[in-house]
Amino acid sequence: MEKITFCIPSKSNLRYLKTCIPSIRKNAYREDHDIIVFVDSDEDGTIEWLDSIKDEYNVKYFVNPELGKRLYGIGKAYDFCIEQSITDVFMIFHADMMLGKNADYLAFKHLKEKTVVCSTRVEPPIHPNNGEKILMDFGMWPEEFDAKEFDEFTELHKHNNKTTDGIFAPWMMYKTDFISLGGHDAILKSCREDSDVFNRMKLAGYTFIQPWNSLVYHLTGRGAGSFDGDTTRHEAWKKEMNNSTKEFIRKWGSNVNHTPLMHPIVSKKRNIAFVMKNGNLPLLEALEPWCDRIYVDERFAIGKAYDYIEMGQENTSYDLRKRVLMINENDPEGENDVVVVFDGNHVTQQTFELLQRMSDIITGTNDTGEFEIDCLTIIVNSLETYEHNLIKVEK
Repeated sequence: MEKITFCIPSKSNLRYLKTCIPSIRKNAYREDHDIIVFVDSDEDGTIEWLDSIKDEYNVKYFVNPELGKRLYGIGKAYDFCIEQSITDVFMIFHADMMLGKNADYLAFKHLKEKTVVCSTRVEPPIHPNNGEKILMDFGMWPEEFDAKEFDEFTELHKHNNKTTDGIFAPWMMYKTDFISLGGHDAILKSCREDSDVFNRMKLAGYTFIQPWNSLVYHLTGRGAGSFDGDTTRHEAWKKEMNNSTKEFIRKWGSNVNHTPLMHPIVSKKRNIAFVMKNGNLPLLEALEPWCDRIYVDERFAIGKAYDYIEMGQENTSYDLRKRVLMINENDPEGENDVVVVFDGNHVTQQTFELLQRMSDIITGTNDTGEFEIDCLTIIVNSLETYEHNLIKVEK
């Protein structure tokens, strides 16, 4: 197989890197693969340790130039590692993963241009399994990882020829293919960056292959913080996930969606405006990410809408002044492809769910004109969609 580069961001992940990096050197088919680590934060001695083992494990590491002041975020960190790589092929790898025997080779066997190959995760039984991974406990923490038992497990699976078409880390592809997409989108700073790039790969016509004999052991979000057993890290992760999810919805007009086997499902991206009469602040906060523009009446805009813009702007890359507008100063029907008019006093949970699915509802009707659902008046001026404009990120 070709020499590849393992790209590993670290956010104070020393505890995990101490198990992750040796597993790559022990179990990779080739001994000379490059390993690049990007240190985004260091509150645990990560840099000191990497400096002490860089020759032994042949590791290159780079440090956030604003260390301790501002995070790069995982997507930007991955892109930096990929930019620094000198191999034609790279593999996205998490700090809380351990490579199984020859997993690199068994994935590489399926690699070709415009193809993304991901290894199959083996995880302790913490989160539900929809068939996209293997639940097996080889340790809940890196210090408890039973490498001998995991090696025996991977040996039993090395002749498994099963493949599925899902995508999740760790994933491998050609560097030129990745660069053609513009890399990760920096607005998804530390969460949802993977779902965004997977959507874009799907729209660009890439093939996803998950071989079930290429195995990695994954400690399920320990490095990022999604595991609630690490309270401090988890609280920070919840805030990042909330902000990034809203950014994802603003960009795509829908939430993350995929098959049980992790194949992306991408809804049509439409130009949708909500016109909310008799609104309130909780409704504005809940609905604003789900449209391109939300128009509010003057009574509400004078107070709460401006407060929302001021308070929310620091958590988004989108200009909220262009997204939250006053009805009497604009022409919603003349400025948008789809306009949804409703009275905030009549919005129920069912209404909210309809507003979240508005693009799919329009796809189902596939017709211009005006119609009503629940308390919503929906005016479809155009059926044009824009999801393919999102494939490439312009840096």
